[in-house]
Amino acid sequence: MKLHSYDINKKFSTSVAYFSMEFAIDQALKIYSGGLGFLSGSHMRSAYDLKQNIVGVGILWSFGYYDQVRNEDRTLKPQYTRKFYYFLEDLNVKVSVKVQNKDVVVKAFLLHPDVFGTAPIILLSTDTDENDYLSRTITHKLYEENERTRVAQEIVLGVGGVRVLEAINRSVDIYHMNEGHSLPLVYELYNRYKDIQVLREQIVFTTHTPEAAGNEVHNLHFLDEMGFFSGLDLDTVRSISGHQKDDNFSLTVGALRASKRANAVSKIHQRVSNEMWSNVEDKCEIISITNAQNKKYWADKTLLRALDEHEDYELVARKKHLKKLLFDEVADQTGKMFDPEILTIVWARRFAEYKRPGLLKHDLNRFIKFIENTEMPVQIIWAGKPYPTDHGAIDIFNELIYIGHRHPNIAVLIDYELSLSRLLKQGSDIWLNTPRITREACGTSGMSASMNGSIHFSINDGWHPEFARDRRNAFTIPEVDHNLSVTEQDTTDNKNLMDILEEVVVPIYYNKPKKWIKIMKNAMTEIDIEFDSTRLARDYYELLYDYKYSSDIEEPK
Repeated sequence: MKLHSYDINKKFSTSVAYFSMEFAIDQALKIYSGGLGFLSGSHMRSAYDLKQNIVGVGILWSFGYYDQVRNEDRTLKPQYTRKFYYFLEDLNVKVSVKVQNKDVVVKAFLLHPDVFGTAPIILLSTDTDENDYLSRTITHKLYEENERTRVAQEIVLGVGGVRVLEAINRSVDIYHMNEGHSLPLVYELYNRYKDIQVLREQIVFTTHTPEAAGNEVHNLHFLDEMGFFSGLDLDTVRSISGHQKDDNFSLTVGALRASKRANAVSKIHQRVSNEMWSNVEDKCEIISITNAQNKKYWADKTLLRALDEHEDYELVARKKHLKKLLFDEVADQTGKMFDPEILTIVWARRFAEYKRPGLLKHDLNRFIKFIENTEMPVQIIWAGKPYPTDHGAIDIFNELIYIGHRHPNIAVLIDYELSLSRLLKQGSDIWLNTPRITREACGTSGMSASMNGSIHFSINDGWHPEFARDRRNAFTIPEVDHNLSVTEQDTTDNKNLMDILEEVVVPIYYNKPKKWIKIMKNAMTEIDIEFDSTRLARDYYELLYDYKYSSDIEEPK
């Protein structure tokens, strides 16, 4: 079956199956939650541009992640609405996987490359008439909280994905696990190879986060009962995965031991990952391939043209127009009228505790004085999706809404998906990033913001140190010792953040407009190439897919 609508570039002829739990391709296809999906979406777009021989493999989530709506008092309300996608092609392919010793039918759909300009993506669903209701729910919601459902989803992705590729006679040279969710593919393939060293030549792995939520651990016997290991006996599983003594099975460890090479998603994350997994015997080498975003998708073309033509007045005028477009959305959602002449700060990403969405208000009295300054005013927008049962993150989201009720220059927006994300990146002046240091693996949202002249203001973590030149193309919050207590880190980071805002960022915007424009232009110019996903897509071929693995090679120290 021919999946690609384009002729494959000979430089990228190695056949790759790219397994990911989520893909952020277009606003119309709601099968993503956050950064992992944004990364895979940009990757698939650049694979299309470069005519690479890649096929994405994911899951067709019937209800998506969740729809972000409001309660009567305007607080956050997660809502689930069934989605229909008439632009997907039914491949008329069905395979069966075993989940808890029960046969579950997996149906396959194709996102054709020319629909959104991506590599072809096969999407799997158990929500089909052949299955009972419980089996149908496996692919209802992305990142289902129930452990059994979550593991069943991983079996469908890994085992079901391999079997669908075989059913359509798709020859695969490399299986790329984008995070550990698709690990069951290793055990499915081992049933064919019977030799882990031979199998390793065909598997690569990307680890995306040092956070526990992204490095799942389950009981080995529970996974066996669920069918995670495709019928392999546990002695074989222990031998392959390295879990010789412990019944706590780490998906990340299993992936590192089954791959010929793995990559972290920034240079700092490479160091952190190697430290985290230093005690894993026979793990593959973990290199760094820094994440990137697709400039063609994210960047405003008129803004780029003004930059290329060196017309500062056009650049400023276009930026104000983009701010007005964003502020139309602010007015529609909140009833507040923002001013395009005023410095606008945006904090927008997944609401998670370690990302510290509330760091700005840590010293509440100082924050209130800052936002009530009428001589050099600011406007602040928050947006992002907390995990629907992360009540701590939801509480922060709602607290910001309550604070915003009392201030006309604060807005908290819902429906943080691709369309709103692009509006925010194109319409903001400052893109604020405040994770606890060493906890942000990459943080790609700032890349697509910088492409649109929104200056990245960040903790010196993730991708930021590879790009940022303080006060030249970005603003940087000084590093603190990550061994300090959480309270000490938050207090110090808040003070440094507010000092820089009050003494550097705001005065430059209002008193030195030419300098501000220069920083904007540097950001837009210097984000190019290294942080465009064209570079990423090339790196994956050169450093992962076409890398020649040998079990005799010693790992670098």
